[in-house]
Amino acid sequence: MRNNTGPYFIGNNTCMFSCWAPEKQKVTLRIVSPKERDIPMEKDDMGYFHVNVADIPPGAEYYFMLEGEKELLPDPASNFQPHGVHGASAVVNHHTFPWEDAAWKSIPLEDIVLYELHIGTFTEEGTFDAVIPRLDDLISTGINAIEIMPVAQFSGERNWGYDGVFLYAPHVTYGGPEGLKRLVNACHQKGIAVYLDVVYNHVGPEGNVLHRYAPYFTSRYKIPWGDAMNMDDRWADGVRDYISNNPLYWFEYYHIDGLRVDAIHTLYDSSAVSIWELINQKVKSLRETLGRPLYLIAESDLNSPRVTQQPIIGGMGFDAQWLDDFHHALYTLADSRGKRRYEDYGSMHQLAKAYTDGFVLSGEFVKFRKRRFGRSSAGVGGNHFVAFTQNHDQVGNRVKGERLSLLVDFERLKLVAGALFTAPYIPLLFMGEEYAEEAPFLFFCDHQNPELINATREGRKKEFADFRDEGEPADPFDRNTFLQCKLNWLARRQGRHAIMLRWYSELISLRKEHPALRSYNKDNIQAEVIEPGMLVIHRKSKDKNKVMVFLNFAEHDTTYRVPAGNVLWRKLIDSRDARWNTENIASAFLPSEITETNFVTVPAICIAIYTGAQ
Repeated sequence: MRNNTGPYFIGNNTCMFSCWAPEKQKVTLRIVSPKERDIPMEKDDMGYFHVNVADIPPGAEYYFMLEGEKELLPDPASNFQPHGVHGASAVVNHHTFPWEDAAWKSIPLEDIVLYELHIGTFTEEGTFDAVIPRLDDLISTGINAIEIMPVAQFSGERNWGYDGVFLYAPHVTYGGPEGLKRLVNACHQKGIAVYLDVVYNHVGPEGNVLHRYAPYFTSRYKIPWGDAMNMDDRWADGVRDYISNNPLYWFEYYHIDGLRVDAIHTLYDSSAVSIWELINQKVKSLRETLGRPLYLIAESDLNSPRVTQQPIIGGMGFDAQWLDDFHHALYTLADSRGKRRYEDYGSMHQLAKAYTDGFVLSGEFVKFRKRRFGRSSAGVGGNHFVAFTQNHDQVGNRVKGERLSLLVDFERLKLVAGALFTAPYIPLLFMGEEYAEEAPFLFFCDHQNPELINATREGRKKEFADFRDEGEPADPFDRNTFLQCKLNWLARRQGRHAIMLRWYSELISLRKEHPALRSYNKDNIQAEVIEPGMLVIHRKSKDKNKVMVFLNFAEHDTTYRVPAGNVLWRKLIDSRDARWNTENIASAFLPSEITETNFVTVPAICIAIYTGAQ
């Protein structure tokens, strides 16, 4: 891949360096190792400075010096920062890694079970390489795709990743470029797709040098992190290059299968060709070149079907988007305290709508936003949504970082998991969810600037001002805050955790085996609310495979009359069966078979799935 963004190692110890600084007249390349030297660069009409340099081995370190400045600055498009955000950038040869995935063609988006993980806390070692021995555990559960939280170089040694500063540089303490390639290579050899979380709406505060080079930011728009990325103001072309070439970099050099793009609603662009259309065009071209699918998934706070519509009709062109509404509707029914956080949710009819439509808020007045919000997604296929019961945000943005396993009891955990895998959406799990991990996932970071440290601490306190009764948030700079978040891998084989792991494995297997559970056609799903607390889901597939799902959130047994249809219903799974009970004793039974017009009594806090045949 050759473009204006970042260094390009040509071969034979020759590297082409590039730097965008349109308002500067002079930029000098300073090589600091293996031999120190200064090399002037030549400016083109678009404000890029270029120079081809010989006798530059991979690993050579360098800076740029801008006109009129003495400070040495790392490359904004650095491929590797071996000494952190303030150190020199390093040359990477992307052509020599011994890839073993030539036959890999990825997994269709419709067939994946996504698993979000944070490299630093997924294992004790906290590296790319340390993930590899754990892949077989994921495979045995039925997981076939991982989504890695952002790895772009951030300040310090620990961070969620959303404070990345060098968007092209895998973090050094995780294992750098070679470590990430080894992980992707191992995943593909084992049949696992790899998705990477990327952040284009802002750049982390510590070590950020973009503003020193060019107008990367604009005060035209304000976002939670300050000035917005400059997508449509003066000198926006170089910024658009910087952002739109980044997906190509991960796809081509790291063999990534898909990207999850963070908070797209905070990247503002009034251009005739939006940044999303530009990215869509470039990725489409690369798909044709590489001959394999490349997926883009959006996190969006817009509740708009436009996110997944094609740019030719005014859409953004994403293949799928996260469905927060599904989480909110489900969580507020599972946890009575949920409405405190999601005041606009909490009815069984909303969960029914989440199943049949997608967006729950689709034009209604929303109390949280104090305005009408959203648009219907009823006509959007379920394969364009990623649903979840937990993710890094839903867990980490709580005062104590509690997972669902500490918020609801064991029966409700099973119920919530069953609700996810019977929904017509791409399922996503948050690391450890599959065995009811109890370690928290707290917010942590490792900035060095005292003012920034104080500002971050105060910001977290303000964020939780309405939840003071839950205690003070953990200090994000205390290393112990980070260490508490490490997964306990031994737990998955013990007691209730082992039962939950088997439960998730069974649900994933059922989803793969039964076409009606795999179907993303929302026209073939019916959701019937049985007051006061039960939902009955009917789904069918093209080959007339049918399933009926009982979701009883009520504290008492609920009776349901099975509708006529000349169908014999056979039970597939029942959360109240003895094998899913921590005491190994079934507290209630559902019949193994049901015929039409039978009255069925569904136990309290229970999910059961039946398959039907005529």
